[in-house]
Amino acid sequence: MKKREVTFVNPTAAVANELQQNAETIAKEMVDSIIEMIGVEIPKQEIDQAIVVYTEYLGFLGDSIRNADELTSVGLLEWSKANGEREAARDGRISDILLRYPPTRLVFIDKMAEICLKHEVEIEDFIWINKRVNNMLDISINETVFAFERQTSKLMKEVQDEVDILSAPVVPVQENVAVLPLVGKMDHDRARLIMERAIPQVAQEKVQSLIIDFSGIVTIDAAIAKHIFDIHNILRLLGVDSFATGMRPELAQAAVEGGVDFSRINTFATVKQAIDMINNDN
Repeated sequence: MKKREVTFVNPTAAVANELQQNAETIAKEMVDSIIEMIGVEIPKQEIDQAIVVYTEYLGFLGDSIRNADELTSVGLLEWSKANGEREAARDGRISDILLRYPPTRLVFIDKMAEICLKHEVEIEDFIWINKRVNNMLDISINETVFAFERQTSKLMKEVQDEVDILSAPVVPVQENVAVLPLVGKMDHDRARLIMERAIPQVAQEKVQSLIIDFSGIVTIDAAIAKHIFDIHNILRLLGVDSFATGMRPELAQAAVEGGVDFSRINTFATVKQAIDMINNDN
């Protein structure tokens, strides 16, 4: 009679196998437990996404337990980065990620203890698995937060770039005449941006008269006033007449303190007055 061969599976390997073979089922159980611990109502779409995320994570965890020499999976790092970028792209908050982290750790530890007991893992191996779980959770949360911050910074820069473009508009008002409205708080970066964007646009659109309107400026200091009025000198070299309008007394004083020579600049109370003068001269 032929003897039946019995295949022995190492308990640690059995844990890794179960994590990967039953990843989705385990993920659903864990997500339910985490939601219960958090005590916050979560939309179904986010719950479904969380199940997908934990299913993928359990796959990485299974690989990590099976490959004892591999401390950090490249796949885990990329996965964590993708999570952080996805959270930032959907206008998520870093606090939402951190809020889920403590209960996630507790649920993971409990679930791993349950699976290890089921497969009769020895205490030394259980401690090692527990350390591996916690190490991977720490790596994951760190990479997720870093990626979130990078993505958020990128999005903020894109928004700021759009704001910068809009903050230095050269607005045509009639043939060969345009207005450069200055609005809000003026700082050195903003002044530099105006120099870099407005002057090339004036040359490109063949503007002959540019009205620089200060009526929307909130604050300005002497140094920045001089920087802004340097536009006049550059425009003069380009053959463009420049005019200043909307100069309130405090702004005019700041300009004088900055060494601006008003005698070389035509100033008017309003944009309309400047346009009327330009039309009369023509």
